Amino acid sequence: MTLAVLGLGIIGSRAGARLAGHDGRDVRLWNRTPKQVAHEVPDLAKAVEGADTVALYLKDAPATREVVGAIVDQLAPGTRVLNHSTIDLDTTKWLETLAAERRWRFLDAPFTGSRDAAADGKLVYYAGGSSDLVEELTPLLLESGREVIHCGPVGSATLLKLVTNLVSACTVQALSEGLGIALRHGIDPASFTRAVASNACGSPLAAMKLPTMEAGDFTTHFSLENMLKDSRYVRALSEELETPAIDAVSGRMAALCDEGHAAEDFSVLAAPYLRR
Repeated sequence: MTLAVLGLGIIGSRAGARLAGHDGRDVRLWNRTPKQVAHEVPDLAKAVEGADTVALYLKDAPATREVVGAIVDQLAPGTRVLNHSTIDLDTTKWLETLAAERRWRFLDAPFTGSRDAAADGKLVYYAGGSSDLVEELTPLLLESGREVIHCGPVGSATLLKLVTNLVSACTVQALSEGLGIALRHGIDPASFTRAVASNACGSPLAAMKLPTMEAGDFTTHFSLENMLKDSRYVRALSEELETPAIDAVSGRMAALCDEGHAAEDFSVLAAPYLRR
């Protein structure tokens, strides 16, 4: 296999390192801003030259369109193109159409999981595409993940990724508000965390985020600006449905990004409550 991994952010860099750790495979890593990591190729054209598999871990839809547009003439028919970037549905469909025109084999494969899950090979991939292609690529995906969920045709994985991020964003905002009210009335934050854990509202997300939120530690696992981007993508899908929760949380995230918190973890939604 000749594999190009494009995009070396928090997730791509860690997934790329795992993918490069196998003998008998030519792996080229590329990022717009060089990261100075092993297997990195500074030139995009060189990264994809002769690649039979291309994995995209890019920041957003504009970056995906730009990078794929730059390499479209280099990818031969039969190239397997896996999109792991969280993008809007229109861009996923654009990739599907482009792949059909160029006779690439395309998999819509965003993931859930943040920095530590990527480093530990515990991402969960949502897969949209043909059953044959999902089965063929599952062993590759399991090198950086612990599970592959076949969601249906291309586009289904993108949709599920966006709506589950909607739930995560709203959950962390609710946890922030609960923590803020508890603190205002003298409740020990550890008691709040324990109460949530034993309540029906407890979840793996709450267990992961609350301890660092209490401590005011917003070291980035999944950035606020990325969650804001995803909230805007999912709101565009709501059509005539009313979405007051994600509308409000999206506005809150935008305000905190404007205050300089964009690069911090999205649990920084708790910061205003800690300041008070």
